[in-house]
Amino acid sequence: MSNIDNQVKAAMQAALEHLKQELKSLRTGRANSSILDHVHIDVYGSKMSLKTLANVNVPEARQIVVTPFDASTVHAIAKGIEAANLGIHPMVDGKVIRLNVPPMDETIRKQIAKQCKELGEKAKIAMRDIRRKFNELVRKQKTDSIITEDQMKKSEKTIQDLTDRFCKDCDSVCAEKEKEIMTV
Repeated sequence: MSNIDNQVKAAMQAALEHLKQELKSLRTGRANSSILDHVHIDVYGSKMSLKTLANVNVPEARQIVVTPFDASTVHAIAKGIEAANLGIHPMVDGKVIRLNVPPMDETIRKQIAKQCKELGEKAKIAMRDIRRKFNELVRKQKTDSIITEDQMKKSEKTIQDLTDRFCKDCDSVCAEKEKEIMTV
């Protein structure tokens, strides 16, 4: 029975970690290199992630500097960043690319905060799917006479408690990110 509890906890923890990774890529008022994590560049005849092609630094609060490992890929990287539609325009400066992160106005902040809420809701839906899957598993074990009625009820209560806890965690992570987004 505790095996199922551990599986539920692990699955929900994975969903929460996925949410945290997704939220990292949302833009805030400060420069953050993780907004470039999902950028892929057409170079050498295939699509490659930016991290495999360049070093990304944040020297100032409003600037990101991308230094390609191969100087001949500077223009391809700049084109790929522009194609990613991040709202940031790359400027090629010799062998590096500078991305000046413009301050966000209120409408952009609200749009990004809305995206944050949507990601939080998707994570909570994933949590409820995990709950449903494991509740069905416990009920099947009961019908197969592997566990008793009392064990089934106890497992369902534990699964519900974990679901509630992880949904609250999702809400707090999203609220923290929203506060960061809305801070001028």
